[in-house]
Amino acid sequence: MNVDPNATKYLIRARITADGVIEKPDVVGAVFGQTEGLLGDELDLRDLQKSGRVGRIEVEIDSKKGKSEGEVLIPSSLDQVETAILASGLETVDRIGPCKARIEVTALEDVRTAKRARIVERAKDLLSRLQGESKDVGADLAEEVRKSVQVEEIVSYGRERLPAGPNVDSSDAIIVVEGRSDVLNLLRCGIKNVIAVEGTSVPETVRELSRGKTVTAFTDGDRSGELILREMLQTMDLDFIARAPRGTEVEDLTQKQIMKCLRNKIQLQQYLEMTGFEATGASRGPIEERGSPGNRDGGGMRSERAPPPRRDSPEPSGPSGGRAPVPAVRPVPEPPAPRPTAPAVSPRLGKFFEDLGALENPSRARLLGEQDNILSEIPAKDVVDTLVRSEGGIKTLIFDGVVSQRLLDVAQEKGVQEVVAVRLGSIGKMPEGIRVYTRSDLEVPS
Repeated sequence: MNVDPNATKYLIRARITADGVIEKPDVVGAVFGQTEGLLGDELDLRDLQKSGRVGRIEVEIDSKKGKSEGEVLIPSSLDQVETAILASGLETVDRIGPCKARIEVTALEDVRTAKRARIVERAKDLLSRLQGESKDVGADLAEEVRKSVQVEEIVSYGRERLPAGPNVDSSDAIIVVEGRSDVLNLLRCGIKNVIAVEGTSVPETVRELSRGKTVTAFTDGDRSGELILREMLQTMDLDFIARAPRGTEVEDLTQKQIMKCLRNKIQLQQYLEMTGFEATGASRGPIEERGSPGNRDGGGMRSERAPPPRRDSPEPSGPSGGRAPVPAVRPVPEPPAPRPTAPAVSPRLGKFFEDLGALENPSRARLLGEQDNILSEIPAKDVVDTLVRSEGGIKTLIFDGVVSQRLLDVAQEKGVQEVVAVRLGSIGKMPEGIRVYTRSDLEVPS
């Protein structure tokens, strides 16, 4: 139902019931006719409507089974007292047309209150949109600037125009990743000596580049990353291996995760011993034997020669200033040194080494619980991933392989107390609370 917009202060809402069939003109005529002269000249409904202080009377009537019901709306710009008097005057109408009827005022509404409520709701909606758009614009600007800087830093390297960081040529060490998104993510972390292979086939440019630098392969932690890593092992020279956590990709890692993966990289030979892979493309020896990056001739890591033996006293000289003859001294035979005996090994530890010998041929690992009960037996190459997924309860690890720093770090996080393995790899820091036993603990020098 439409209301006259000229009368904007109050709205009289009344309900009509009639014992018969009536129509809108009947209601309007009854209202004007039966209220005329009732409320005085100042509140005469016709005069109020002519002056615009009362709006157009709106009526809705519905007739069913010989009875009529409906609603009357009268807009008013009078004050509250006058509007209330006018509304109460409507209830004096007792007949509409030929029918007996009754009008009951159901509400006096302040139109301005309803408008204010709509204004508040609309303002909330507009403000919410404005704040959302402002936030999106700020984020878009930051992302746009970041992307523009990253795109400026990316270069197209080599004949294949591979995506790479600007420091690939000038750096002595490079990081080889899978795709352009990985390069972008590492550039975001400030790592600029990175290049992508862009597929499972390693380009010739990357192969040539790997022969003159220290190379770290950094691949995704999924099946695709493993296949690409095997391709790298067969076609190029690698020094270190770094993998993203299982099930994740390098392009999705945070800066903290990337730095952790690169810190936990392991040397090529150690990785091959752990996984059983072959590296037909790794023709170089260990990095310690080849010298530091940028000095492939060994000039960067010269072995320190032992200083000449110190003389505690000057050599005796003869009368002419030459050396005096040294009298022959018969050497006194030293008693033979006692043959070393094997260190004492507890029966429990001896049992662990027996289990290690049984695990060697299939190259497996055995996880023991609190009472040395066997929890599971897995392939040796899956040890680290199995520890990462475990929920604790593993106290002893018997492992046919080389103990790496990453293996010890993960074992410490999972509460492992003992590790029995073939030998110990390059360990920067031994974690607290873990005892490591290797085959060298049983060896006796000849």
